[in-house]
Amino acid sequence: MPRSPSFLLTCVIALVVAGCDRQSTEPAQPQEDASAENDAQLTGTLDRSFAGQALPAVELVDPSGTTLAMADLKGKPTLVNLWATWCVPCVAEMPMLDKLAAELGDSVRVVTISQDMKGAEVVEPFFAQRKLANLPKWIDQKNDLPIAYGGGAALPLTVLYDAEGKEVWRIMGGFDWSSSEAHRLVAEATSGKG
Repeated sequence: MPRSPSFLLTCVIALVVAGCDRQSTEPAQPQEDASAENDAQLTGTLDRSFAGQALPAVELVDPSGTTLAMADLKGKPTLVNLWATWCVPCVAEMPMLDKLAAELGDSVRVVTISQDMKGAEVVEPFFAQRKLANLPKWIDQKNDLPIAYGGGAALPLTVLYDAEGKEVWRIMGGFDWSSSEAHRLVAEATSGKG
């Protein structure tokens, strides 16, 4: 028996509405898998094809509500790391970035920026549990940075800027920030190599 167009339209609308129902217990973003943290592959890829690009015009916020325009990072070499609590390689490299930030002191600033949709709700406990004392808790509330970095950027993504706010290189994927190679690469921001 043929159905009327209005009946078919009603069925389509009902299916669309049912598909948009976020009453599901499944999270909107993946969740961190602590057991996989030690198995994370830290084999990031170095990319120099964006060298010379300026810091993105994006505003960040920390859990206390303080804001930071990324353009204000000019004046000192800066290592920017995009990460999330649900990203296994991100979680694996955070303690290494914390140690690197302590070792670099005032020579190169390390700026970690969460891409978690829940923001401070998940970032603060993450930092407290891991005792990450040398890293800032910046949050990209609008998730503008993945778009600013080319749209298809997977996490983690780490970008080194020189003191003028120009990109030196980026590493896509997890990386061993405790390695001598990491220290050599970061030193490029202060030596003028690139």
